[in-house]
Amino acid sequence: MTYFSLLLALSFVLVAVIISFKEKLDLERDLLVGTVRAFVQLMVVGYVLEFIFALEKWPYIVAMLVFMVLVAARNAENRGQGIRNVFPILLLAIGAGELVTMGMLLGLGIIPFQPQYVIPISGMIIGNSMVASALTLNRIKAELENRREEIQVLLGLGATARQASGTSLQAAVKSAMIPTIDSMKTVGLVQLPGMMTGLIIGGASPVEAVKYQILVLFMLTTAVSLTAMTVGFFAYRKFFTERHQLVL
Repeated sequence: MTYFSLLLALSFVLVAVIISFKEKLDLERDLLVGTVRAFVQLMVVGYVLEFIFALEKWPYIVAMLVFMVLVAARNAENRGQGIRNVFPILLLAIGAGELVTMGMLLGLGIIPFQPQYVIPISGMIIGNSMVASALTLNRIKAELENRREEIQVLLGLGATARQASGTSLQAAVKSAMIPTIDSMKTVGLVQLPGMMTGLIIGGASPVEAVKYQILVLFMLTTAVSLTAMTVGFFAYRKFFTERHQLVL
C-alpha cells in the first residue's frame, strides 16, 4: 500500500467529522487528534518492530511486551471512572493475562519464541485484556451503586465485603467475558476477524489463516477471563473500608 492510498483513506475519517459537525456531536477534535495519533503511533511501531525483528534478541522482545502492558494498564486506569489507586491492580491483571496465555502458547509449542509471532499475538492478548479490565472496573462500580441498599443490609447482617459484593463481582466478570464469547459465536458468519483478513491479504492460504484465527479466539478466552477475574478479586476492595463498610 502506498502513502497516497493512506491519504485517500482519510476520506473515511472526513465522513465521520462531517456527521459530527452536522449533528453537533462535538467530536471533531477527538476524531482529528485520534487520526493523527493513530497514524504516528502505528508508523513508529512499524519501524520499531522492523528493528526488533531484525535483531531477534529476547531482551528487546521482553522490553516491548513490558511497555505494552504498562500502556494498557494506564489506559484502562483512565477508563476506570475515577477509581483511585487502581493502576497496580490493572498492571497485575493485564500482566497475568499476558504471562499465562503467552506462557501456555510457548510452553505447549504452539508458537516459537520469535518476535514476529510473540509481539503481534501479545498485542492481541494485551489489547483484549485492557478492554476486559476496563469493562470489569466500570461494571463493578455500577453494580455496587445499584445494589447499595442490598449490600448494606447484608453487611448489617454480618456478611463480609466479599460476600456482600459477590453478585456484583459475578455480573462484572460476566460482562467482561460476553464480548469474547459473542465474537466466538458469530466469527465467520457476521465478521472476518482482523488477523485472518490480514493473513489472507498477505497471501496466506485461507485455511491457514483460519487456523491462526481459531488459535487467537481460543487464547483470548483465557486472557480475558483471567484478567477480569483478577481485576474483580482486587478492585472491589476499593469500595469498602477495612471494617467492611461500603464507600461510594
